[in-house]
Amino acid sequence: MDKFYYSIPTEVYFGKGQIKHLAEISKLGSKVLMVYGGGSIKRNGAYDDACTVLHEAGVKYYELSGVDPNPRIETVRLGADLCRSKDIDVVLAIGGGSAIDCSKVIAAAACYDGDPWDLVLDGSKITAALPVVTVLTMAATGSEMNGNAVISDMRKNDKFGTYSQWLKPVFSVLDPKYTYSLPKNQTAAGVADIMSHVFEQYFTNVDGGFLQARLCEAVLKTCIEFGPTAISEPEDFDARANIMWASSLGLNGLLSYGTDVAWTVHGMEHELSAFYDITHGAGLAILTPFWMDKVLSEKTAPQFAAYGRNVWGLGDELSDMEAAEKAIQCTREFFKKMDLPATLADVDIDDKYLPKMAEKLKDKFSNTFVPLNEEEVLEIYRAAL
Repeated sequence: MDKFYYSIPTEVYFGKGQIKHLAEISKLGSKVLMVYGGGSIKRNGAYDDACTVLHEAGVKYYELSGVDPNPRIETVRLGADLCRSKDIDVVLAIGGGSAIDCSKVIAAAACYDGDPWDLVLDGSKITAALPVVTVLTMAATGSEMNGNAVISDMRKNDKFGTYSQWLKPVFSVLDPKYTYSLPKNQTAAGVADIMSHVFEQYFTNVDGGFLQARLCEAVLKTCIEFGPTAISEPEDFDARANIMWASSLGLNGLLSYGTDVAWTVHGMEHELSAFYDITHGAGLAILTPFWMDKVLSEKTAPQFAAYGRNVWGLGDELSDMEAAEKAIQCTREFFKKMDLPATLADVDIDDKYLPKMAEKLKDKFSNTFVPLNEEEVLEIYRAAL
C-alpha cells in the first residue's frame, strides 16, 4: 500500500428535512449565487425549500440556471463574472454532479485573474475559491464530497477533469426525497456512474489494499441491491438513501487511499461526451464491460474472479478465469436490467470520430490497472459499436 494524505473536510447533513441547515450559509456570507440546471429542482421541491431557508436566514441570493448535463466552460465564465459583479460570498449548487462541478470551478474562477479554462487544464493553479455548498438532487458523481470537477469545451471537443482541495464543499445537504422525481434513465445512469467510480478504484495494480477492496465491494453490492428498486419504486426512501450514500462514499477518496492508479474508462467516456454530448453514466455503462473484456488475462483473472465471488456470489467451483468471465457477464446483464444502453449504436454513435478520440488518449493510460496504447483503446471503442 502506498503512502497517502487523508482529508474529507465536507460536513454532510443527510436525511429528511436537512435542507434547514442551509441557514448556516449566513456564517459564510450574506450573498449567494445559486447554480442549477433546468426545472427539475422546482419540480422536486428543492428550489422552494432552499429559497425559504435562505430568506429566513437573511441571505440574499442570485441565480444562474441552465447548467448543461456536461457543464460548459462558457457557463463557468458567466458565473465567475456574476460572482465578481455581485460581490458573491458563497456559491450554492442545487442539483447533481453537473451543477456542482460547474459551481466548484465558478468558485475558483471568481478568485482567479486569468481564464477559467486554465483551472480546468491545471488544478494546481487553483489557490483560492469561494466557499461551495451543495444540495444534492441526483446520486451519481460523488461531487458533493470531493474536490473533483469535470468541465467541457464543446467547441474543441474537450472534456477534462480538474482537482483541488479548494474545491471540496464546505457542507452538503443530502436528502433522498429530492431524487424521487428523477426519470428512470437518469437514476440508472447515476448508478452506472457510481459503479464505474468504484471499478476504477477496485481494479488496481497496487498491492496490499485489502480493506479498500472490501469497501469497494460493499458499495458495488449496494448499487446492485438498491438500483433496481430505486427505478421500480422511485419513492422507496431506503433505496434512494442507500444509492445516495453510495455515491458519496464512491468518490470521496476513502476507497482508493494508498491504492490509487490512473483511470481508464472515465477518460474514454469523456471523449464520447466531448464529441457526442451523451449522458456520462450511459457512456460508462456501454464501455465498462468492453474494457473488462480487453484487460482480462491470466494475470488479471484473479482480481476479476474476486469481484465475481465477493460481489456476485459466484462459487469456488469455478476457475479464476471462469469466474472472471462470468463476473463480466453479470455486469452486462445488470446494466441491461437497468435498461441502460449496451452499445455505442444504441446512443447513435458511429465510427466517424473513434480514431480521433483514441488518438487524443495517446499515452494517457500508461499508469493504469492495465496499460493501454492508442490502438488498444480504439479496439475497445470499435468492439463497443
